[in-house]
Amino acid sequence: MKSFLFLFSVLFVITSCKSQGLLTDKNQFTRQDTLRGSITPEREWWDLTYYHLDIEVKPEEKFISGKNTIQYKVLKPHQVMQIDLQPPLQITKVLQNGKELKVEHDGNAHFITLKKNQLIDELNSIDVYYEGQPKVAKRAPWDGGFSWKRDDNGKHFIATSCQGLGASVWWPNKDHMYDEVDSMLISVTNPKGLMNVSNGRLRDLVENEKTVTSHWFVSNPINNYGVNVNIGDYVNFSEVYQGEKGELDMDYWVLRDHIELAKDHFKDAPKMMEAFEHWFGPYPFYEDSFKLVEVPYLGMEHQSSVTYGNKYKKGYLGRDVSGTGWGLKFDFIIIHEAGHEWFANNITNKDIADMWIHESFTAYSENLFLDYHYGKEASADYVIGTRLNIQNDKPIIGNYEVNNEGSSDMYYKGANILHTLRQLIEDDEKWRQILRGLNSEFYHQTVTTKQIENYISQQSGIDLTDFFNQYLRTTKIPTLEYEIKNGQLKYRWTSIVEGFDMPIKIEIDDHIEWLFPKADWQTKSIAASEIRIDRNFLIYTRQIK
Repeated sequence: MKSFLFLFSVLFVITSCKSQGLLTDKNQFTRQDTLRGSITPEREWWDLTYYHLDIEVKPEEKFISGKNTIQYKVLKPHQVMQIDLQPPLQITKVLQNGKELKVEHDGNAHFITLKKNQLIDELNSIDVYYEGQPKVAKRAPWDGGFSWKRDDNGKHFIATSCQGLGASVWWPNKDHMYDEVDSMLISVTNPKGLMNVSNGRLRDLVENEKTVTSHWFVSNPINNYGVNVNIGDYVNFSEVYQGEKGELDMDYWVLRDHIELAKDHFKDAPKMMEAFEHWFGPYPFYEDSFKLVEVPYLGMEHQSSVTYGNKYKKGYLGRDVSGTGWGLKFDFIIIHEAGHEWFANNITNKDIADMWIHESFTAYSENLFLDYHYGKEASADYVIGTRLNIQNDKPIIGNYEVNNEGSSDMYYKGANILHTLRQLIEDDEKWRQILRGLNSEFYHQTVTTKQIENYISQQSGIDLTDFFNQYLRTTKIPTLEYEIKNGQLKYRWTSIVEGFDMPIKIEIDDHIEWLFPKADWQTKSIAASEIRIDRNFLIYTRQIK
């Protein structure tokens, strides 16, 4: 029965990943895919500097309306700007300097012709007005949009989620990861008796006759899918964490009836912060605080406003994704989604094809949490246990410039790739400094896979070109073939890319040593009749009898 339950949990996680809007199989791409996934001429000439998203949410009608003020710096002269918004939402008008502008619609992309000459280095802005009934999330966060739910007391309980699907599913913006806005004000008007919680810090709360307007300011760069609206009968409690950069405000917004439960269960949050500041460096958004916000779906890594819906259970909805028992030592959603503050929100992929940068490092953060609090062997048990989730269905890296991600293996194959790298570096402090260095070197930046690869290679002193080609760009798992005969160990790599020659650690008669396999057979004299291959490497083995 235990084996059955574990297999069920593995299949559940795989199915969940595969069903995400961002993790669907696609082999043919349309003009809309290119408009969404590439840096078009109508995007490249301007740089985002500031958003003011100002909307009203009407729960009874499942209707939103308002505007987004988009401030930008002109990089080179151009008169047409691309703004993205997905139907059934509609742009009603666009203004610049009080003058209405012409808008041509092409599916989800909208091309705005500017009347004012756009001069290099000039700061300009437009106001994009819109309204409608946004796409309803069918199975948030995997098929996102607006979640229009009610709590157990019948009060409205509303949230947004849009990773992969795109922030333009609920607000007009430059919907491409390469250009993050420098700062943002989020103003949300909703019925009285409900509270909206968004990213950053609450700047002001204004009571109107029948509504209330919250103003949340984000002072750090933020990616589009990280922006969120969460409306409910919330109550708040908080604590101050003494972190690497000083005092960090940690706020928790939960449904009124759950506050006592949350006060006990959310003790995982400061434990998370302690572990991740150790491994990854200072929390990247001290200025904007850290929040956990209860929502009516599982959860998502919204920057400084991490959403939580794991039903106050340990593991993943009470299940251990590793099958080892270690996954029930922590709340999966608190640890995983908060880990994204470093990998996704601080370091952000420029193209969704490189989404492994978000998900591999964050899946790996789960076992680093265990490493910090429970030790290295517990950490290894966990990450190795998650290998049962690996499918090897397609490469981890997707197709570029068409908003296409790679395999869901970016989670647990990715985590095991990083665990394997730790073994190759063979110096845990050096490995920790590499992880911290990534968050320092690429602080608040959008990056490519090549930048991450090159940094790790340079800092480790190991040329990892073939290593990354093997694990990220193919579905091949290196297989160590070996034979022990007449005092000789004969061994080689198979199922590898050209040039792959990763060393591997083995144990012979309680003695640890390294082998250096290649595509050609190598030999080594040994007295033992068997060897033990280090379990920490993501490989297959085949002994020839």
